[in-house]
Amino acid sequence: MGKRRKNRTHLKGANARDAHPDGVPKTFIIKHGQVGSSLAQLVRDMRKVMEPNTASRLKERHRNKLKDYLTMAPALQVSHLLAFTLTPLAPSLRMVRLSNGPTLSFRVERYSLMKDVLKSTRRARTAGIQYLTPPLLVLASFPAPSPSTPPQLPLLMKSFQSLFPPLSPQTLSLSQARRVVLVSYNQDRGTVDFRHYIITVKPYGVSRRVRKILEGGISVQSTSGLLDLGNEKDVADFVLRKRGEPGPDGYESASSAESVAGDENAAVDLAEDYVGRNNKKGQRRAVRLDEVGPRMELKLIKITEGVPGKEGAVIYHEFVKKSKKEAAEQASTHAAKEKLRKERREEQERNVQRKKVQTKDKNGEEVEDHEGDENEMASEQANDDEGVWDEDEEISEGEDSEQEESEEESSEDEIRPPPTKKPRIKGKR
Repeated sequence: MGKRRKNRTHLKGANARDAHPDGVPKTFIIKHGQVGSSLAQLVRDMRKVMEPNTASRLKERHRNKLKDYLTMAPALQVSHLLAFTLTPLAPSLRMVRLSNGPTLSFRVERYSLMKDVLKSTRRARTAGIQYLTPPLLVLASFPAPSPSTPPQLPLLMKSFQSLFPPLSPQTLSLSQARRVVLVSYNQDRGTVDFRHYIITVKPYGVSRRVRKILEGGISVQSTSGLLDLGNEKDVADFVLRKRGEPGPDGYESASSAESVAGDENAAVDLAEDYVGRNNKKGQRRAVRLDEVGPRMELKLIKITEGVPGKEGAVIYHEFVKKSKKEAAEQASTHAAKEKLRKERREEQERNVQRKKVQTKDKNGEEVEDHEGDENEMASEQANDDEGVWDEDEEISEGEDSEQEESEEESSEDEIRPPPTKKPRIKGKR
């Protein structure tokens, strides 16, 4: 049987370029060094947030270093590296823009995992097809660019914007808007809040009880897939019960009786067909954001040029402030290091070219020697051809030839030594 070819998993040429369009950022999210189980779970949750443009099943090993990922990332068209590590003070996050930087260093002040957020909410959502499309980025509470705006904030905004694919309202399909990532700036604390939501679309102006009847809601205790009205005397009691009135299962909360979204600002007319039951174009629906986590509160500590291992000048530092003279000295030092690195790189390239030329010359000499050997072999073969039997030569037959053969046989018998006899060893029986 012939070997089966894999066409779907091994794309080549134009198909591979279509599957991974240019301009879409791709990320590595890793844990670096010794971290606990909670921080390791945070890394997995962040991979879930950044899907599908991230390495979800990337496995780190203890012997892997940060340099390994920086070397491997360009070959896989990875544009960002997010590295979590644990310091004696608090967890930290480094956001690296490959392959020339900059590198942003954050301190994780507080964080909550996905499972913690889902346990704290009544509307627990599970992972589904929402993660097949990238999330939409929303930046909030960042100050507008002005002379009084801190210089690090515009760079911070651009860094978060480059993590996610750019939005194009003209080409974006409504069904692709499934999740939202909110990055808001807290000016009082000087921190950045990271939130993750799933977009939910429900009928507008309909109470939760009526929506359960229309959509065939499932009770917690029901296993038949139908709405359980066994404790109700009439369906009107279930539909028309006022807020706060006691029912068969006790007092009803206000959130369960009220409309899904009674605010007009939360109601929209669908421009296209959306995922879900009866979400057709032109119908009025209420849009709600359900938080699924994780949550993070990040404190910007430092911004440097370049990548780890090849850091350049420090653009911003939260705790270290330098004067103009110190900044100029630091810039000159980094310029000298960069000049020295460039000179070494050029010298390395010259050495490589020189070795290539030497190898080529050596191979040429070997070819010439090989040709000389062939000529010598040809001359020896010509000399040997002189003793080759010619059909035109006369062959003497008769007694002379028989005498010569007998003489040769006798000479061979004289030269050939007699066979040696092997000694026999008799063993005791």
